[in-house]
Amino acid sequence: MSNVRNKVVLITGGARGIGAATARELAKRGARLVLTDIDQEPLDEIAAELGPDVALAVVADVTDLAAMEAAVAAATEKFGGIDIVVANAGIASYGSVLGVDPATFRRVIDINITGVFHTVRAALPSVIERQGYVLVVSSLAAFAAAPGLAAYNASKAGVEHFGNALRLEVAHHGVAVGTAHMSWIDTPLVQDAKSDLSAFAEMISILPGPLSKTTDVDACVRAFAKGIEKRSRRVYVPGWVGLIRARRNLLSSATGDRATLKHVPRLLPKMDEEVRALGRSTSARNT
Repeated sequence: MSNVRNKVVLITGGARGIGAATARELAKRGARLVLTDIDQEPLDEIAAELGPDVALAVVADVTDLAAMEAAVAAATEKFGGIDIVVANAGIASYGSVLGVDPATFRRVIDINITGVFHTVRAALPSVIERQGYVLVVSSLAAFAAAPGLAAYNASKAGVEHFGNALRLEVAHHGVAVGTAHMSWIDTPLVQDAKSDLSAFAEMISILPGPLSKTTDVDACVRAFAKGIEKRSRRVYVPGWVGLIRARRNLLSSATGDRATLKHVPRLLPKMDEEVRALGRSTSARNT
């Protein structure tokens, strides 16, 4: 197993949630961190917590390629280059295809897919030079769709396949690429959705077996850190998500749809009504 000591790790969405927690864990293991986000105050707080010799905070929007290139340039100036990329920044939208705000739908795709491309595009020359590793943060949603979350489902399926293509392109350079697939993690994204929409919270509660459970951030971060150190092809959180992926064809079959379809006529209109009452198709934090 390799390790991350003295490796330089770029993490997008590093101000809170999985990004910030992963930064703390990797710092404990001896890594140096380059953290980007659009929210300056919490970003500066995590960088100050880790210390100036360990972390560099750069306010940057992943939808802006020039901003990500500037972040990589700042990282190179401070630490000499980038060994590892964790393309983590992402948001979700609320509401059915007929109910979601179209501008919010586009923004989810822009952040969750184009943002991953910009992150990788900016950092890849340095990662190739150092024969490093890229972890693209996808989701269980890449292969287990949920009604009312079409943009998120599509974006996470998209970045999974982006990671698969990237892996083929850079393997001969000695670069490894992994994708991370998580079920519900107790992050601001899930917390906000549950708080905003009772239909979302109910939808999770009626899922079968472990699919209804929420995993704590610490467990997710430990899996991420292990996957990064092993340069893993896949990171599953919890581990049973890998079994779900292996049965993805069944999930998208008529048989797999049955359990969800019986709840859609009641829950989806309820979600759309709650979205209309909110006056937004995403969390207040993301607006």
